[in-house]
Amino acid sequence: MLLENMKMAFTALRANKMRAFLTMLGIIIGIGSVIAIVSIGDTMRGLFSSIYQDIGITQAYLSIGYWVDDVRQSDYFTMDDLSRIKEVFGDKISYIDSNMSASSEAVSEYASLKFNFSGVDYLYQEVQPVDILYGRYLNAGDIKGRRQNAVMEADSARRLFGTENAVGRTFRAEIFGNMQEYTVVGVYQKKMSAFQQMVMGSGGDNGKAYVPWTLLTWPNDYFYFCHFFADTGMTELELNTFYSEITAYVAKLKDRRPEDFRMETAIGQMGQMDSMMANLSMAVGGIAAISLIVGGIGIMNIMLVSVTERTREIGIRKALGARTRDVLIQFLTESAILSACGGVIGIILGGGIVSLAGMALGVPTIVKPGVVILAVSFSAVVGIFFGLYPASKAAKADPIDALRYE
Repeated sequence: MLLENMKMAFTALRANKMRAFLTMLGIIIGIGSVIAIVSIGDTMRGLFSSIYQDIGITQAYLSIGYWVDDVRQSDYFTMDDLSRIKEVFGDKISYIDSNMSASSEAVSEYASLKFNFSGVDYLYQEVQPVDILYGRYLNAGDIKGRRQNAVMEADSARRLFGTENAVGRTFRAEIFGNMQEYTVVGVYQKKMSAFQQMVMGSGGDNGKAYVPWTLLTWPNDYFYFCHFFADTGMTELELNTFYSEITAYVAKLKDRRPEDFRMETAIGQMGQMDSMMANLSMAVGGIAAISLIVGGIGIMNIMLVSVTERTREIGIRKALGARTRDVLIQFLTESAILSACGGVIGIILGGGIVSLAGMALGVPTIVKPGVVILAVSFSAVVGIFFGLYPASKAAKADPIDALRYE
């Protein structure tokens, strides 16, 4: 019975191809828009997630709260504090430093260039790996000896020295009022996607280099942040517990309350960003779904026209023994197929646009099967809902009056 009704529905649609297409257009646009918007939202969420994975999902910053009025010098961190924290928490901390950085003019025999210097430990390569093109990375001797050595980004080296292989070259820079000569011991390159460069920034026209973090804490060795990476083997629940434990320990160490300290975590930022993107995607997708109502009204309108045109056909069917339910199911099937076909075309259109855009931008796109199934199901439900009244009207038609209809 169902197959017969489907054959009759497709026959009726083929008889009025243009009208059927124009009727489906509202559904096509609505479903296509919803699929495209939701997929773009999921793709963006995936891209932001990959960025946080790249910068380190366990990365965190601990500092005295900006809301604390009576900040004391003892509230700041020292090198001994970091050593104690690392000793107490052991393998739970993969990396720790002061997050110190500085900007200064670097001058070589070839050129001068504004630089952003990041102070890191020699273990930073393990949590934020880069490709060393020439020379070496910073080592333990550089850190402990506070050596004026630098690992420079490849493009920065080319702009400052006229060549990428700047190992052994020197430059002068004034950091915190102290003019020193620095030696390039390595040149690195860090590959980033176009999206990562757009979101994270490329640092503008400034050059980039890593220097021992112990150089940037000199001469008083006090600093604002405790910057660390937790062990990646911990679950999100274990991470949150660990963050609470380290905050409580530092508060006790500094004779403060835990709420006096601010913990900024990558996993927390990622959760906020993911929640924001999900809510935005749902909101915009909901607005786009309104067009489905317009498409449903179009289906109702055309089905009413179809019922009127086929009044005599309905009369003949009922005279030959078709029940009211049979006529109702026939027109509901036609309405559902009309809407479902529009939904399938809309899915292909929406998914195709997202995929082509992803290919053009060089980013992987996400089109979830669950969203596709939901879209097709929803479009069929829209067709059935808005086709219910026309189908009911056809089913209740009096066969004698229908046979008399011209």
